[in-house]
Amino acid sequence: MMHATTVAGLVNLFSDPSDGESVKSRDLVLMLLDHTPAPFSRNQFTPGHLTATGLVLAPDGERVLLVHHKRLDRWLLPGGHIEPEDPTPAEAARREVIEETGVSLAARGGAELVGIDVHGIPPKGAEPYHLHHDLIFFFRAATEHVQTSEESRDVVWCAPRDFDRYAVPSNVRTAYRRVLLPPTSI
Repeated sequence: MMHATTVAGLVNLFSDPSDGESVKSRDLVLMLLDHTPAPFSRNQFTPGHLTATGLVLAPDGERVLLVHHKRLDRWLLPGGHIEPEDPTPAEAARREVIEETGVSLAARGGAELVGIDVHGIPPKGAEPYHLHHDLIFFFRAATEHVQTSEESRDVVWCAPRDFDRYAVPSNVRTAYRRVLLPPTSI
């Protein structure tokens, strides 16, 4: 079972003072973990809940895996809600990536936290507008084979030259740079 204090320890290790958005998101995630009774529950809407996402690099080490999300109608990194059986947010991200894309990931290991992003999710049915406090973990694909899930319209490997074409958000571009460049180079 996941514990808020353990996850807070992981989040506290993430720091990129040059990126004000991730600093703000990190602080919001820490407040969520410290002050809410069920930060991992997809049914906690005020102020939201923790989610986990994977930034997956292709075997060539350059392209990023994107899914075209049906509900949100935009290109995103694969990821989603943390389930009660997920032992860590990184394992939740790994599970979500595989479920959404069918990609084969390189051997298990300590997935590195490469981004934090708090963003709004529009209402749907009984779910009100709420925030996803998203932790982004780095993975490398073992192969390029992917498949589209029921949640997505398409899955692609996106090169940096195509980031504008796919409207890749700035937080994803920054996380991608963190993966490719040593921290002192960012």
